[in-house]
Formats: sequence, structure tokens, C-alpha cells
Amino acid sequence: MRGAECEVRCAGAYTGGSVSERLFTPRFFTMFAYSFTVFVSLFQLLPVAPYRMKALGGSTAVAGLFLGLLTYSSAFSAPFTGAMVDRIGQRRVLIGVSLILAACSTSYAFISDYRVMLAVVVVHGFFWSGLLSASSAYMTSTIPEPRRAEGLGYWGLASVTAMAVAPSLGFWVYRHGWLGICLEMIALNLIMAIIAWRLPDDRVPAHASDSSDSPSSLIEWRVVVLSITLSLVAFGYGGLTSFSALFADDLDVTPRSLFLTGMAASILVGRLTLGRSLDRIGHRRVFLTVMITPAMGLLALAMAWDGVSIVAAGVIFGAGFGLMWPAYAAYVMRHVAANRRGAAFGAIIAAFDTGVGTGSSALGALIHHFGFRAGFAAAAGLAALSLPYFLFAENRLGYKKD
Repeated sequence: MRGAECEVRCAGAYTGGSVSERLFTPRFFTMFAYSFTVFVSLFQLLPVAPYRMKALGGSTAVAGLFLGLLTYSSAFSAPFTGAMVDRIGQRRVLIGVSLILAACSTSYAFISDYRVMLAVVVVHGFFWSGLLSASSAYMTSTIPEPRRAEGLGYWGLASVTAMAVAPSLGFWVYRHGWLGICLEMIALNLIMAIIAWRLPDDRVPAHASDSSDSPSSLIEWRVVVLSITLSLVAFGYGGLTSFSALFADDLDVTPRSLFLTGMAASILVGRLTLGRSLDRIGHRRVFLTVMITPAMGLLALAMAWDGVSIVAAGVIFGAGFGLMWPAYAAYVMRHVAANRRGAAFGAIIAAFDTGVGTGSSALGALIHHFGFRAGFAAAAGLAALSLPYFLFAENRLGYKKD
């Protein structure tokens, strides 16, 4: 690519199809396959790793640190790894990180001390943030600009579908031993590297004004500050992934995954039915419209009393949460240069993961002292602040409105 003006042309050149309209190209499906493989690998590891930590002598609290350290390592490193993606090249990062994750998976197989395992997961999280930034930036350059939010929404279904199948698969493999899980992750990581190797290079040369390697030039600070909006919503999301099942147990509701199932179904239906409208309506307008919905879903969960009301809360939360991210990402990409997309996505990932990690930790304390309903109500109040914060930060930072 030679500048932002040829972005759409390059997106269509690989396929020979319509430049402005064609979304589902071979490169799109290749990246979808890459992302699906990435998240199948991760979502098999996350629910099983605590059992391995306990088997190595760690307590339940220590076992919970595995996800926490992975999330915080990813969050704190993302602004820097995202910026490095722009300098090294997205495809190169995807290949390299896939191989590094294969090495991490290999080390997990032989580690016999849970403290060493926690150290390795910090390294895992560092490179994981680079992978997320690189894949997001690469997919953005693949999608035609007039259909950017739609395409990002469809691509995000790779993680949703992986989340639906991977945990059960991981527990099934774990029945045959921890080594089996590690060998499968190694295989998936190598498959990721092969898929990334088959992608065409998509590097954008940095402008002279972006050549400084100082931290202030590496990080997209305007995006970091604006993306605190996502942290306010992600706080509740982090708590939901950890405590919605326990709340169902407390209400004697089965199956315990009802909230997450309702949320995932709502995200899927929303993106498939409304995805094509996101770009036509306007990214900012969609974002402002759906931003309050996650707070409503959290409040509905705080007042739930049976399975039906839990599912309804999940549907409400997912209806806004599923459309919020593609609309926001597309909105932000309109305000950054093509050669700074990695840094911009790194800033978004940092804010989101910080919210998730903080929510899963802080809500645990709130629930312990005040109960589930108070905890979810507090998360709802925090999520409700996302709308006024966004409007305030957008105005102060000088973002252009749709």
C-alpha cells in the first residue's frame, strides 16, 4: 500500500472483485479462519488452566491469577505492542507471535511449578496483545471502507463461535491429560502461523513525522483517553464472565450458563441482522444509540429472579455489547492514519482489557461483601457513565462527528 488513499483499492486487489462493495473475499475468510483458530486455542486453555495450577499446588486464589495476569499483561503492553505492529508489519507479527505462542504452549507442558506458569502467562499476555492489534489492523485494511463496521462485526463472530465450542472441547481433551491440551494448543498455534504465512503482506510505510520511537509518539494517547468509554462497560463484562454462573447457582437456576448463552445469541443475531446497517446509519450514531443497553442488561440481571429473567438480561446486554465494538472501532479508524492502526487498536485493547481485569477482580469483592444484586447494580451504574464520558472526551479531544 502507498498511503491511505489506496486503502480500498488494495482491499479489493487481492480478489479481483468489486473494490467498494465486496466484503467476503478470500483474504477475509483467511483472516476469519486465523482468528477462529486463535480463540479456539485460548478458550480451551483459560477454563482448564486453573485446574492445572491447583494440581501443581496453587490455591484457588492463585489459580484465578492465571486469567488476571494474562489480561493485565495484555492491557498494559497493548499500546506499545500495537505501535510496534505498525513498524514491523502486521503479517510479520501474526507469523512471529503464532510461533512464540507455540513456544509458550510447549513450556506449559513441562512446567512443574505454578509460579513459573504464572511468569510464562505474563509473557503470553504481552505477545497476545500484539496478535490482537495486528489481526485487527490487518482486517481493517482488508475490509472495504464503506462496509468497515459491518465487516468488523462479522469478523468478530470468529471469537463468539470459538467461545461457544472451545471450553467444552478443552475439558474433553483435558480428560486425557494436561499434555494433550498442550499438544493441541501447539498444533493450533502452528496452524495459525501457516495461515498467517499465506496472507499477502499489508505493510504501510510510516511517514517521517511518525518515525520517533519515544513513548509519546508510539502510543495513540487520544484513542487511549477516548477508549476509557469501553473500560466502563468492560468492567461489567469482566464480572459477568466470572460471576453470572455463580448467580444462577445462587438462584437455583439451571443451566448455569443461561446469561452467557442469551448474550452470545443476542450478539450473533444482532450482527447478522443489523450488521449491514451500521455503516449506512453512521458509526457514531449507532454507538451512541447502543451504549446505554449494556447498563440496562446489567440492571436487569441485578433484578433477575428466575431463568427467563436471566436470559432476558443476557439478551439485553448482548444487543448493545455486540454492536458497540464494531461501531466504535470503525469510528476510531476514521480518525487515525492507516500506518497508525496497530497503535490505535492497541489503545482500544488496553482500555478494554483493563476494564475486564478490574471488573472480574473488583466485582468479586463487591459481591462477597454486598451480594450479587448490589455488585451487578454497581456495574450497571458504571456502564451508564460511558455515554456522558464519551461525549465529554470526544469534545475535548477534537474528534469529528459523523
